[in-house]
Amino acid sequence: MRIYIESTIPSYVVARPARDLLQAARQQLTKDWWDLKREKHELFTSQVVLDEITSGEAAMARQRLDVMAQITLLDLTDEANSLTKDILGSGLLPADADRDAAHIALATVHEMDVLLSWNCRHIANAAIQSRLRRVAEKSGFALPVLCTPDELSGELYE
Repeated sequence: MRIYIESTIPSYVVARPARDLLQAARQQLTKDWWDLKREKHELFTSQVVLDEITSGEAAMARQRLDVMAQITLLDLTDEANSLTKDILGSGLLPADADRDAAHIALATVHEMDVLLSWNCRHIANAAIQSRLRRVAEKSGFALPVLCTPDELSGELYE
């Protein structure tokens, strides 16, 4: 599969262990997927992701960048910019979620099979996926599957 790696993924891969059980489980699922399954897929990301993961504590930012060092960068095309505006204009995401809209647009325009993210508010959110699909289709594109590593975790046990 062609998978777009959104910024929450490298953040979970290198994060210090969480005390919250749900957060710790998500970190472990992400690390397991990263260690055991990522090489079976074509991974892609964008400059938007690299910009996001450079913020915060410098040592952790370096680790996140190291994790993403060999991932192919997708171009921020005019089509992706246009679809980002369409997504924001649809009202499905708030105006300040422009980077989240850009992730969705980039993964869509570049024909990814999956956009992998732990952002369940604006991206991997079943409540808005069908409407995002309609926005993408109206612009002539097919929305990829928007999901979390947990939703791909079944393949960990194959």
